[in-house]
Amino acid sequence: MIAGTPREIGRRLGELARPLMAAYRAQSRAWRALEAHLGEPLLPVWRREAEAMFPDCVAELDGLAEGLGLPAELVFAWNCRGELLNRSGDGCTTVAARDASGCRIAHNEDGDPFLLDRCWLVEVRPTRGPGFLSFYYPGSLPGHTFALNRAGLVQTINNVRITAPAAGVPRMVLARAVLDTTSLDAALALLRDTPLASGFHHMLGCAGDTRIVSVEASAARTSVTSVEARYGHANHLVHPGPNADADAQIVTASSRDRQARLDALLPALAATDLDALAGVLADRGGAGLPIFRDDPADPDDENTLATALFEIDRHGVDFSVRRDGVTGFALRVTREAA
Repeated sequence: MIAGTPREIGRRLGELARPLMAAYRAQSRAWRALEAHLGEPLLPVWRREAEAMFPDCVAELDGLAEGLGLPAELVFAWNCRGELLNRSGDGCTTVAARDASGCRIAHNEDGDPFLLDRCWLVEVRPTRGPGFLSFYYPGSLPGHTFALNRAGLVQTINNVRITAPAAGVPRMVLARAVLDTTSLDAALALLRDTPLASGFHHMLGCAGDTRIVSVEASAARTSVTSVEARYGHANHLVHPGPNADADAQIVTASSRDRQARLDALLPALAATDLDALAGVLADRGGAGLPIFRDDPADPDDENTLATALFEIDRHGVDFSVRRDGVTGFALRVTREAA
């Protein structure tokens, strides 16, 4: 467990990742591409916006840089890679189901193939906030992957590739800040009210709440869709509406094919328990690029690193993580009072 002030938490996260960072950066196209953007005029604007709204998250980032032994400006820029690069290697597929028996969310975490077996599941207990468990990429704030906090809030993130970033809070900072909320309504208010530099798709559920919501939060709009039965989301904005095209975005072949495959598989499911949802995420079929990604030549430079499963009920969340169908971690998290 990692506990302490925001800066102390960040420093410990950095120390955890430091032995890996030289090799990770050396092979990473995204890290190499980032160097050309370190003079981006919006970077200081994004930092000011983040400091004004979420100073604890910025303190975590500064501590992260200390623990990594890297300049704070570089680590901040890395945590703005979605704004700077558009084609950063963070993918993911999420499915969700809701019925009389409860709410379920399942998520494939897709990332740099180099990071297979080189990431962590961290438990964090900040001095403020409910504390959380999160999949942790080396050098990145927790929260932009899959996570569960001690208030019973579940968040899974899907990358979207918005091509015109704006002045606002970097999306990874906002995803981390969501983990400090203690209800679904509080998380939704944060996503609606925060001016964003780019955007993510957030799938959210919470113990004690019968809703699951799909949120496309971006620089141009925040769209919220309730999951009524079953739902899936890949890596581009898909919510309909009058402002559906407000954000210019890149839709990769993989994201397009995975979304089409989800739209075919989910309505045909005979059951929507976690094993059924995990089966969708393990799918390698279809005419296009697959949902489960293990090709070293994946066109987006992404492979499936882990599958997270969440069963949400009135009192808590059953949380497990699988690799290749084998459960490597399982925990019951009982909702703690705010």
